[in-house]
Formats: sequence, C-alpha cells, structure tokens
Amino acid sequence: MWLPVLLGVLLWAALWLLRDRQSLPPSNAFVFITGCDSGFGRLLALRLDQRGFRVLASCLTPSGAEDLQRAASSRLHTTLLDVTDPQSVQRAAKWVETYVGETGLFGLVNNAGVAGVIGPTPWLTRDDFHRVLNVNTLGPIGVTLALLPLLQRARGRVINITSVLGRLAANGGGYCVSKYGLEAFSDSLRRDVAPFGVRVSIVEPGFFRTSVTNLESLENALQACWARLPPATQANYGDAFLTKCE
Repeated sequence: MWLPVLLGVLLWAALWLLRDRQSLPPSNAFVFITGCDSGFGRLLALRLDQRGFRVLASCLTPSGAEDLQRAASSRLHTTLLDVTDPQSVQRAAKWVETYVGETGLFGLVNNAGVAGVIGPTPWLTRDDFHRVLNVNTLGPIGVTLALLPLLQRARGRVINITSVLGRLAANGGGYCVSKYGLEAFSDSLRRDVAPFGVRVSIVEPGFFRTSVTNLESLENALQACWARLPPATQANYGDAFLTKCE
C-alpha cells in the first residue's frame, strides 16, 4: 500500500534535485532586480552574482547601491531607481538596454515594496493607500511595461514578489490591497505575453525579518496614524483598542 506513495515521493525528490541542478547560461543571462538596498532584493542580487549571472541591481538610495557593490563581484552593476517616478523608470530601462543589447533581458524581479500603515481601515486616508499602491502595484507595472520589449527579445521571465497577504487580507491598510492587485496583474500579464515566450511567476513570502516587516516601524506608523485621529474618534475606540492593534 505504501510502496506507490514512497516511489512517488522519491520520484518527486529526484525531479526536484534535477531541476535545482539545471545549469543556465549565466554569462549571457542578464537579470534586473528592483529594491536591492536590503532584504530579499539584496540577498537575491548577491546569490545570483555568486552563481555567475549578470546582475543589474537597482537601489533606492546611493548608500544602498554602494554597499551592495562593495559586497558583490565586478559582474554586478547598480543603478538608482524610484519605481514611483516614471522618469526614473525610463532612465533605468535605457540603462538596462545599454548592458543587454540585442541579447535581451533574461529575467526581471519586481521586488521593491513598502508596508505603509497597517491598521484599522477607518483610521486611514486615501493617501495612505495611494503611497503603498504606488510602490507595490503601480511600480512593478511601470517597470514591467518599460522592460517588456527587452524581455520579449530574450524570451525571458518576470518574477513578481507578492505575499501570502495577496491571498488573504489579514489586516487593514494598503499592503494587502496592493499585493492582491499585483497578483491580478501577474495573472493577466502571464496570458498576454505567453505567445511571445515570456513567462510570469509570483513568489508569495510569508513573514520574514526585513525592513518591510520591522515591527518598530509598523508600530510607529500606527501610532502616528492614531495621533492624527480626531479626539472624538480616539475616545470612541479607546486606548485599549490601540494596544490590541499593536
């Protein structure tokens, strides 16, 4: 009875190891990653660099770019990018093209993201949502559209870093909304670019210790949100409710 199950598990493990050991042409494989100042983006940039890929890493801050460049090999190149600024996105796209040329872009990883204010929806403003959506949803959309011709040239792939909160809205605020939106964009993009050989995938991380999940920053943002509420609203909720949210 258990023999077929055991054989199935062994076959699955063998196929998994085989896939993990597959070699790619790293000398010709250019990968552009956003949000490489810290967290997943920085780790991925260094890992791919170690494996011989031609990493093109974008950072929001000069200090983040300099720190990454010092830790990487000469194959890795950095640029500054604000995914919320269309002009910055266009400059980055032209910068990428100077490296990839006719080869095209093997991979795009849309990793840049922010948490924003996470708290009860009635406490929030339209701007609270807009700031998060601008980075987490509209940012990846803009970057993808700008680089799509280069991805089609290489029959490459798009990897969008979403979240488990893109499937389950566990809290209020723009974060869950933004990740739901990015997953919907990924699904529609997947169908639209498949005829051109471009593949689209999402990665849904859980709770990892990054700048996005820094509890002190999240609590400070919630406290600032509470402080701007009218006194009548604060009295209606009470300090005990605020403590529970924290």
